[in-house]
Amino acid sequence: MRRSGKFSAVLMGSLLPVTLLAIWQISCSTGVFPPNILPSPWTVVQTIIGMVKDGSLWQHIGITLYRIVCGFLLGTSIAVILGALVGFYPLAQKLFDPVLQAFRSIPSMAWVPLFILWMGISETPKIALIAVGVFFPTYLNLVSGILGVDRKLIEVGKIYGFTHSELIRKIILPAALPSFLVGLRGGLGVGWMFVVAAELMGASQGLGYLLVFGQNTTAPEIILGSIILFAVLGKLTDMLLAATEAKALHWQDSFAQRR
Repeated sequence: MRRSGKFSAVLMGSLLPVTLLAIWQISCSTGVFPPNILPSPWTVVQTIIGMVKDGSLWQHIGITLYRIVCGFLLGTSIAVILGALVGFYPLAQKLFDPVLQAFRSIPSMAWVPLFILWMGISETPKIALIAVGVFFPTYLNLVSGILGVDRKLIEVGKIYGFTHSELIRKIILPAALPSFLVGLRGGLGVGWMFVVAAELMGASQGLGYLLVFGQNTTAPEIILGSIILFAVLGKLTDMLLAATEAKALHWQDSFAQRR
């Protein structure tokens, strides 16, 4: 029954992409869109296969994944430290939160010239920019999860004689974990968006670089191929976090588990 349920979910999830691909192919075959504006799906697939054969695609994917992983780990680490401080200590919230909330509204492209000025065009500013994107969703969800812990649970812990560290470890952290994991997935999604801006900073490899290369060479098939690869890789990495989330929260009697 479980396998049939998974197969049904995959089938339902494939309906919309397959339909869009069919509409795309029909539009190109009937001449609704000229090839120089919207190439056919098969042309895009051939372009991707060509990059696979000459080995360039794996280099572009590899460096983009490297930047995403490093930026994700850096942004998450800082978010956990500051989020825990702000969530647990009111003084830290008064000191840090107003400034962080102001920084959150700064567009990603606004950081690019500053990071280039400070760190040049090496890998460091690219990873730093991705870390900025990952930081804010993770930080906000962690703080929200900690501050949203039911006060009655903490009072029960105090009745049972829990120390401050035991309250954090046994009550506050498990209660805040669902919100934190949602923040991780949100941060990863923003990280994939920020990597495009990061790879505008003097990059000569990466999927973001391919987007710019396709624009400069008037090659829409390269642009569309890069967009599709972004979507596929983003979905795969999100699936990894979703599986981790499901395993970490197996103890929850949630609505999703009842469906």
